[in-house]
Amino acid sequence: QVQLAESGGGLVQPGGSLRLSCVVSGRSSILYTMGWYRQAPGQQREFVASAASVTSRTGLVYADSVKGRFTISRDGAKNSVELQMNNLKPEDTAVYYCNAQDGRSSTWGQGTQVTVSS
Repeated sequence: QVQLAESGGGLVQPGGSLRLSCVVSGRSSILYTMGWYRQAPGQQREFVASAASVTSRTGLVYADSVKGRFTISRDGAKNSVELQMNNLKPEDTAVYYCNAQDGRSSTWGQGTQVTVSS
């Protein structure tokens, strides 16, 4: 069983940047497909980006709404997955959740709030 801890959220103006981090404890993160999801008030949780596990050929996947603006990456030294968010828009405002999947289980972090507002 793994545990996930997100950090890096906050308030930023439109056009600004934030970097989210999800530190994995309990097992190596490369054994999991790591994903970022978000949920805005009154809306369903939606997929943002994912990085496949070491055993998968899927690679990096992005939602159309964030392509070209967000970048997902892994940090082996921290055993984490990062989400670099550039050119943020008000519609990116949401609670962002980290997820780890290995085909047998799905684990969620507690979420971190991202607010884009002038």
